[in-house]
Amino acid sequence: MKRPRIKICCIGSIEEARIAISHGADALGLVGQMPSGPGVIGDKLIFQIARTVPPPISTFLLTNETSPEDIITHYKRVHTTTIQIVDRLDPQVYAILRSELPNVKLVQVIHVLDEKSVGQAIEASKYADALLLDSGNPNLAVKELGGTGRTHNWALSRKIRASIQIPLFLAGGLNAANVKEAIQTVQPFGLDLCSGVRTNRQLDRKKLKAFFEAVNGELSA
Repeated sequence: MKRPRIKICCIGSIEEARIAISHGADALGLVGQMPSGPGVIGDKLIFQIARTVPPPISTFLLTNETSPEDIITHYKRVHTTTIQIVDRLDPQVYAILRSELPNVKLVQVIHVLDEKSVGQAIEASKYADALLLDSGNPNLAVKELGGTGRTHNWALSRKIRASIQIPLFLAGGLNAANVKEAIQTVQPFGLDLCSGVRTNRQLDRKKLKAFFEAVNGELSA
């Protein structure tokens, strides 16, 4: 099995970006304004970090905007390679984004709550370039749109992966202790994590090293 692509999210500085890349990150997550959760930074800083990241490393803007105009405006302030949409979109929004931002990849987050999430994922896979399965809850009064540090039902994630034809990232509570099981259960295209490689919200080199060693160890076993 090919090593999953690894996205380190909640990057908070140019130095954190450098550390993540030096440990083997394939992509970086840069969190825009959110109703809750960790890692939020200003758009100016997102732009500054993104322009220092060399190819082929991908940069993901996490946006909670849902109208095409607001998503496009947000993107044009930061110029990342990818937009990670953390809330639900009307299907027609994707077509507008494709037309206005033809070179930008669109990753749709699905918060895996129950069996209904499987149908939502299959529908979203018709429009997005990839899906990212996370453990938030957009139905709460204050929406949880990521960064919860919780795992979800990986059996549902596996069911989604088997039902779609586009790449799938797995997120939610991943760390060095459970990533082997996550890979075995879901067999995702990519892994996405934030709190699992942090101590006191700061990127932790030891946890990064342990995580990458756990992933590489699973694949070489």
